[in-house]
Amino acid sequence: MRYEELADVPCSITRPLVIFGDRWTLLVLKSCFSGIRRFNAFQSALGISRSRLQDRLDRLIDNGILVKQKAAVGAHEEYRLTPKGHDIYPILLAIRDWGDTYMAPEGPPVRYGHRDCAGEAHVRLECDSCGTELTAREVIPEPGPGLLAGVGSEPTAESTAARRYQSANQVATSSASARAVRNPLTG
Repeated sequence: MRYEELADVPCSITRPLVIFGDRWTLLVLKSCFSGIRRFNAFQSALGISRSRLQDRLDRLIDNGILVKQKAAVGAHEEYRLTPKGHDIYPILLAIRDWGDTYMAPEGPPVRYGHRDCAGEAHVRLECDSCGTELTAREVIPEPGPGLLAGVGSEPTAESTAARRYQSANQVATSSASARAVRNPLTG
């Protein structure tokens, strides 16, 4: 499958990869949450080429994650997170939690503290009904309303991808159930 086709796959994990699928985009977002707003400040902080930075900023603007606006003071322009952009913060903290656990043998390099108390910010996966903390072993992917939405009589890229995705998942689910094979990713 070509990279551009990922946007047509009916999967809410796969589709965002079209936006976030490279390190520079995530580093630009990390910088945004650190308070960086100006093009030259991004370039200086990240050591990224001007053309690559402009491409990543444009992509984030095109997808409603950043907005480019005139600064309140001065003649320069700023890149600001939108509400959609602010919703990405838990993703970055989840990556940070994983990195602290598996890639920081001397301990976390940065502490993300709660401004109003002595606690630390962490991401928690929980059930929206009972509040129980969950692991991958306790989550069962099931078809949602968006999987086949818009699948009509005329095939589209989205409906073809939806059918391919549903078919692959049905085969995997029925094969695993029939053989009672454990998922190697979750144990």
